Amino acid sequence: MPTSTASQPTTKRGRPGYDQQSVLRIAVEVFNKHGYEATSMGILAENLGISKSAIYHHVPSKEDLLRLALEEALGGLEGVLTRDGATTGPSDARLEFVLRGTIHVLTDKLPFVTLLLRLRGNTAMEREALLRRRAFDRTIAALVSDAQQDGSLRTDIDPRTITRLLFGTINSIVEWYKPGGPISATALADDVIAIAFQGLHK
Repeated sequence: MPTSTASQPTTKRGRPGYDQQSVLRIAVEVFNKHGYEATSMGILAENLGISKSAIYHHVPSKEDLLRLALEEALGGLEGVLTRDGATTGPSDARLEFVLRGTIHVLTDKLPFVTLLLRLRGNTAMEREALLRRRAFDRTIAALVSDAQQDGSLRTDIDPRTITRLLFGTINSIVEWYKPGGPISATALADDVIAIAFQGLHK
């Protein structure tokens, strides 16, 4: 059966050994190493071991690589908010579900989320991504506030402060977590939830 044109962008091959997704993965590694703005198509081509013109068989521009990378991160995070565990049940259970889901997205798409967290908002695309990220954060703050109002969480701390502290902890994972290392994503989520909801006291 012929392949539909809708599926071609993710499988299109310009040179043997590369498809769009593999080009994207390497590009994100390079963006994270050198910074997006400092990365030229020449640097990307050098890291890929292909010519600059060969990259254009996969994507039309460096900006398109950034768009695809940010969608990997933001689409994953926003997807957590649409699942049943995030929309039904007690507010504290919904909050825990979203935090666990966020950690799993972060560990599963670590390079992409790292790139998202390092954006400075220097381009329209970056500013749009930052707006989506802030909307995600506001949803978490609303869940924290709901849990405070129904008595599930302490009320003497501003919900925005709780949200910032939670995400300060979660976002720091990109700086030290090693996929495939001794700590699994599930164990890591368990540890973060334990500290966030129960603290360190025995």
